[in-house]
Amino acid sequence: MRWLPINTDEKTVSDLEQALGLDRIFCQLLVQRGVHSPSEAKAFFTFSWKDLHNPFLMRNMELATARISTAISNGEHILLYGDYDVDGTTSVALMYAFLSGFYGNIDYYLPDRDKEGYGVSLAGVEYARTTETKLIIAMDCGIKSQKAVSLARMYGIDFIICDHHLPDDELPEAIAILDPKRPDCQYPFKDLSGCGIAFKLIQAYALQNNMPDEELFPLLDLVVVSTACDIVSMTGENRTLSHFGLQRINTAPRLGLWALFEKSNKKMPLNISDLVFGFGPLINAAGRLGDARDAVRLLLATDLNHANLFTANLVTRNKTRQEVDKSSMETAHEQYKQLPDFEHRKSIVLYQEDWHKGVIGITASRLVEHYYKPAVILTKSNGRAVGSARSIQGFDLYEALIQCEDLFYSFGGHAHAAGLQMPPENIPAFIERFEALAQKTITDDMKEPFLDICATINLDMITPEFGAMLHRFEPFGPNNRNPVFVARNVVYTGKVQMMANNHVRFSMRHPHSNHILTGVGFGFGAAFDSVKDAPFDVAFNIIQEEWRGEKKWTLQIKDLKKADL
Repeated sequence: MRWLPINTDEKTVSDLEQALGLDRIFCQLLVQRGVHSPSEAKAFFTFSWKDLHNPFLMRNMELATARISTAISNGEHILLYGDYDVDGTTSVALMYAFLSGFYGNIDYYLPDRDKEGYGVSLAGVEYARTTETKLIIAMDCGIKSQKAVSLARMYGIDFIICDHHLPDDELPEAIAILDPKRPDCQYPFKDLSGCGIAFKLIQAYALQNNMPDEELFPLLDLVVVSTACDIVSMTGENRTLSHFGLQRINTAPRLGLWALFEKSNKKMPLNISDLVFGFGPLINAAGRLGDARDAVRLLLATDLNHANLFTANLVTRNKTRQEVDKSSMETAHEQYKQLPDFEHRKSIVLYQEDWHKGVIGITASRLVEHYYKPAVILTKSNGRAVGSARSIQGFDLYEALIQCEDLFYSFGGHAHAAGLQMPPENIPAFIERFEALAQKTITDDMKEPFLDICATINLDMITPEFGAMLHRFEPFGPNNRNPVFVARNVVYTGKVQMMANNHVRFSMRHPHSNHILTGVGFGFGAAFDSVKDAPFDVAFNIIQEEWRGEKKWTLQIKDLKKADL
């Protein structure tokens, strides 16, 4: 793995250091995050509800709130429609929790991943017709659902779409489409999750009806779970919403999230990483191997016994998912290595009819981690080849799929992840074209994963005060990553604990220093063994860990190398 120092303007760092009186390292981190002035630094470190943008800056927001008001005034049946992943299920739970506080004629619908697939399905519209729905609010989907929205319109059913995916040139015929990625939308922040956009709709309705802000605070735990698990940019409005959402989740979480916490093996206070790896897989398990509505039922639970029951169900499903995932991975590795030229290929496209549709995205991600090549995993569903795709840094997956769209029934996503459907007979042509695009785009420098290094530091600098200041940079996430530091020429002190799955915990220090720190490396046991007998360099995040009842700052290992003495 390559270690690449982040280019940082040293004059701006010096100016900030002089103006703020902060340690230079922290001024360096600020500049790397686009903070160039004392006023910007103050805004970065200060969170205020007033930092949120006026929701009516989003195109069609007035139309959306007006249509909801009309539906409520007329007693119309409202159907909440969401995708089957974390973002979709939290969106539906958010909107239901809000509207049900003062309106009763509402219901929700989440599509079956295997039978209906992603987006607003025709089956979902038929359900709306049979339940005499007059308004559908679609969340985390809908921006590409022209056929379904047209069918609903024919039935006299209106649509409000809250989506954050890239739209096509032609938009669905909805009453209102809330999507900051619309070319004609001037909303200042473009990277909200689907649940974040649903929250902006709620915020707009609350403003229009003179509801106090305090009524919205209990919803923020759902917003931060969505923002964390959908891996959207942790900047601007997302960072503000996540800050307040973490406060909520760590002080007064809803019962469903509390039940998840108790099964997650995490400790309070929870951070963004805890939500991604502790909550996300369990919530996603509902839609991957069953009914996504179970996740919504959990998130809306008002009785702890029911919450615990739903959580136990999701834990069981997640264990099954892990078993299916392991089997799929083994088959995928075997299939890929049977290709005569697999080592020279720059992409991975695999198809097997019996792979489970609910885990192919995970399989694609695992293959990218292992081979560091863009991966598309396809299975068969309802006569179609359906797939999930994941990419590497620098290879824009969405742009590549645009070059293949004549082969597809449909596709959607973004630069790093996407989904697609095509006739099975088009798979060979897709494999050939996708590989040609990878060969053309992926340079030798792109074929090896890399770490962005924020700064080189001495371990002696890592004190409680240093850790407390670093904590002010949270919440961490995309575009505001937990900084990766490097310490050079450190030595192993002789205290080590080897754990299962090649994990390791060991102590280290600089030569001639008494300042000893513990490092935790997940999957780094063998790497540690290869460097421990001589000085080595270590790349790491700094995390606060509770170990045997004591809180201390620990190094979470990202990579190890022999020191270049």
